[in-house]
Amino acid sequence: MRAFIKHSVLLVLLLLLSATHSYSQISPGDLSQAHAKLEGMTNCTQCHEIGEKVLDSKCLECHKEIQSLINNKKGLHANPDVVKKDCFQCHSDHNGRKFDMVRFDQDNFKHNQTGYQLEGKHKTIDCKECHKSEFIKDPELKKRNKTFLGLNQDCLTCHDDFHQNTLPKDCKQCHDFNAFRPATNFNHDDAKFKLLGKHVEVDCIKCHKETTQNGKKFQEFIGLAFEDCKSCHQDPHESKLPGNCKSCHTETDFKLFSGQGKFDHNTTNFTLKGKHSEVDCFTCHKESTDPTKVFQDNLRIKENNCVKCHKDVHEGKFGNDCAKCHTENTFLALKSMNAFDHNLTDYPLEGKHLDVDCRQCHKGSYTKTIDFSACNKCHQDYHKGEFKENGISPDCKECHSLQEGFDYSLFTLEKHQETTFPLKGAHVATPCFACHVGEKEQRWTFKNLGPDCNNCHKDIHEGFISKKFYPDKDCKICHSNDSWSQINNFDHSRTKFKLDGKHKEVDCKSCHFIEKSDNNAVMTQKFANLDSDCASCHENKHGDTFAIDGVTDCTRCHVTSSWFPENFNHNATNFPLEGKHAEIDCKACHISETINGKTQVIYKLKKFECIDCHT
Repeated sequence: MRAFIKHSVLLVLLLLLSATHSYSQISPGDLSQAHAKLEGMTNCTQCHEIGEKVLDSKCLECHKEIQSLINNKKGLHANPDVVKKDCFQCHSDHNGRKFDMVRFDQDNFKHNQTGYQLEGKHKTIDCKECHKSEFIKDPELKKRNKTFLGLNQDCLTCHDDFHQNTLPKDCKQCHDFNAFRPATNFNHDDAKFKLLGKHVEVDCIKCHKETTQNGKKFQEFIGLAFEDCKSCHQDPHESKLPGNCKSCHTETDFKLFSGQGKFDHNTTNFTLKGKHSEVDCFTCHKESTDPTKVFQDNLRIKENNCVKCHKDVHEGKFGNDCAKCHTENTFLALKSMNAFDHNLTDYPLEGKHLDVDCRQCHKGSYTKTIDFSACNKCHQDYHKGEFKENGISPDCKECHSLQEGFDYSLFTLEKHQETTFPLKGAHVATPCFACHVGEKEQRWTFKNLGPDCNNCHKDIHEGFISKKFYPDKDCKICHSNDSWSQINNFDHSRTKFKLDGKHKEVDCKSCHFIEKSDNNAVMTQKFANLDSDCASCHENKHGDTFAIDGVTDCTRCHVTSSWFPENFNHNATNFPLEGKHAEIDCKACHISETINGKTQVIYKLKKFECIDCHT
């Protein structure tokens, strides 16, 4: 039905075009000057959809700048209350050439609908003061007459940059909309120079001078020197005092002195230390109201010239350099006394004594006599009288020296050989602490250690070796001092198994220590009731081949000197060796075969005909 109506209307329009009636008889009126180029029947569809009202989409096809604002949700046309309206509700046409399509009540217009709320002075100025073509950057919009488009919200769009690119572009950081001055949003605490004391009351112009720059009035806000008060203020001390003014003065009042504990006296020729740093300034310096004379007295006194200010209680006996012994912290607390020559006393200091603090020995007055006839007059006897003879302990210096300290001993190996236990073999290389430092007490001891091996060493054979071969647990029957694993002394012929041949070369452990784990970590000993049959230690590779009554006697063929069967007599077999047979290797006839998964050498042959071996 809708299609039929559209075609009907089109037919009517065509008939009208062919008629002699004028265009004005069907047009509602002339278009505005902005749309004048769209006059004529052929241009109706530029704005109108046949059979429909004027569509917003038609308007926005031409007015792309409005479409862009709507898309970006900016300006009046993107306002929720405005965007839902049809364009023709506000911008109607066919009202004549002079009709102003952009018209509204400017006095009552709600500017916050544009996304930019008017505040302060902005509320009172005429719209034309801001909506000027010279404030528009877009060249196309700039050509339009009386347009409200094209402005942005930056202050410098309309206002001159008073600061001439020396400050950030966001004017609202400091200014509000009521007036350019004062800069009510500016907080001086955010600047590098915070205002304190009298500075808070000073007018800005006092520090930020107005000048002319680039032909315009200019006020300087950055690049001002403020590291020291003298950057702005005259120095009343005429550069006679070093340091920063804030060391002695505050922003509250220049005449109020606050330098006690703040002024860096190290900038002068006299560094304050210890108690000097606690003394009031005017204890040493005279008070003066003349800023050019205050603190100018006592300028050439050296730090070590104590008697210039203090009374010499030693009356010159030790010279004027008090700092050799005393410090600024307290007169009674002395230094390390390095400058004092102890050689002038009856006890010259040597070795470790040179590093000892005086108070370690001089508990009271330095003039009090000290008994230094023996070390134990000052030092505790670490050995607790172990070396006493006839109730008297020898002096420590017989074993220790002042140069090396107590941990070092002068007791040499040669002296140890004079004791009841001379060191031999591996004992010579054993460190002293291995024997003389107890595991429980963890302290050195030298008396009653015992001469027997098991006084120090654990007896691992206890319960395994008969007392017959091991009387009184005397390790020396088998072992020597040279090496624990070396067995030199034991006579194996005393047992039921005399060693001969290769057995003499075998280590004892090979026969008497049995492994109980795969990694040899656990072993057990066995010395008694060992089986003397060869097969009890050696692998029987022949099985039962040579067994008699179930017993294989290896000695019928082998000897202990080697594995070669020296005792075997081939002539006693069923095949005596003759001629060339006596010269060939056994392996030539006695070959290996695999029987039941095991490789064996066949020694007992059942056939002896030549053809059995020779082809």
